[in-house]
Amino acid sequence: MIPVQRHRVFAHLALKRTAAIAAASLALFAAGCATSTQQAVHSAQTQPAAATSLDAAIAGPARSERAKARDVYRHPKETLQFFGVEPTQTVLEIAPGGGWYTDILAPWLHDGGHLYEAQYISTSAELAAEDRDTDAAFLRKLAATPALYGNVKVGTLHAGEFKGFEAQGQFDVVLTFRNIHNWIKDGQIDDNLRAFYVALKPGGVLGVEEHRARRGTTVQQMIDSGYVTEEYVIEHAQGAGFVLAARSEINANPKDTKDYPHGVWSLPPTYKGGDVDRARYAAIGESDRMTLRFIKP
Repeated sequence: MIPVQRHRVFAHLALKRTAAIAAASLALFAAGCATSTQQAVHSAQTQPAAATSLDAAIAGPARSERAKARDVYRHPKETLQFFGVEPTQTVLEIAPGGGWYTDILAPWLHDGGHLYEAQYISTSAELAAEDRDTDAAFLRKLAATPALYGNVKVGTLHAGEFKGFEAQGQFDVVLTFRNIHNWIKDGQIDDNLRAFYVALKPGGVLGVEEHRARRGTTVQQMIDSGYVTEEYVIEHAQGAGFVLAARSEINANPKDTKDYPHGVWSLPPTYKGGDVDRARYAAIGESDRMTLRFIKP
């Protein structure tokens, strides 16, 4: 249990960070409005706003070569198709990080759908510090290319509460990629899952991708390693009211032995151990991941 004084510090930090994100969003919006017509035309020419297909979005110029190199592990086309995402839907992505999936979803949903992003605010000072720079860079990226990202709405998620946009029964799909281990560590897993349930329309989909632990892994081991059991995710999602609709092995990796000194962060793309056994980890590739589709009845 977090001591009362420490909890107050985390709460104060979370409130300060929420205010900072809101201020940054407003400043970036104002800067985008002040962009000259010539710059906007150039941006539209170099970064086409809409993609005619999911394939076009995945191959699009918004994505760096470094991001595309991860497709072999992350399988974005197959994953989004498994979740049933359509270009006319209203989609909410949780904790976008640097925007790996945003760079696919934004052009694909640009003309016919709507994309919302909820930056996650941790109760952990350590996690909050790690996310701060990433979240700021994400906002700068969106503001720099309004022709592509101008329709994306950004808010925050903290302890099961969304801020920055309405989130009650308006989304067709909620997506989360490799985030659940952080919510377990923060003690926010159940609050967040309940918030997703409320945010979705009846019949809406919760799509989950997460590092997969072996059966029998304890909660503390999940927190320490970053690997979470499928049983844990399913149990807690069902506790929030969701029904498990399907599982997929799209993002499975049988080479992942899940027994590394720095947990999942030993593997690419993090390589937390630096050069120690780097070639071995590169040969394994990214983690073994569960891919689960839940439905709100």
